[in-house]
Amino acid sequence: MDVSHETVRYWWNRFGPVFAAEIRRKRVQQLRAFSKWKWHVDEVFVKVNGKRHYLWRAVDHEGEVLEAVVTKRRNKAAALKFLKKLMKRHGCAEEIVTDRFASYKAALRELGTLEKQRTGRWLNNRVEN
Repeated sequence: MDVSHETVRYWWNRFGPVFAAEIRRKRVQQLRAFSKWKWHVDEVFVKVNGKRHYLWRAVDHEGEVLEAVVTKRRNKAAALKFLKKLMKRHGCAEEIVTDRFASYKAALRELGTLEKQRTGRWLNNRVEN
């Protein structure tokens, strides 16, 4: 049976996202059951069309990127938007490792999960890398 590359590409484009969503859903269910469900959260500035924006990223304890959001501002509202999106998609973590940026503390206080925040000099290396 001879299958052309175009046929494979067509089927991949059609069913690939469905398979990826199912794998992601099952992985999240497994990680929620894992007792050390930990997120590493950080932001970095990037230039988009010559203007400064901020890339907010969350990585799990294995180094897998959970969520990435680009915002124009680096403040409590942006941190809150990012954390809400992250929690809506992945549930709540046992521990949220951040740097000492004050907007994380304010956003987590508003969400009622401030006690889960961990900060430290070397704790957030996983997401920094």
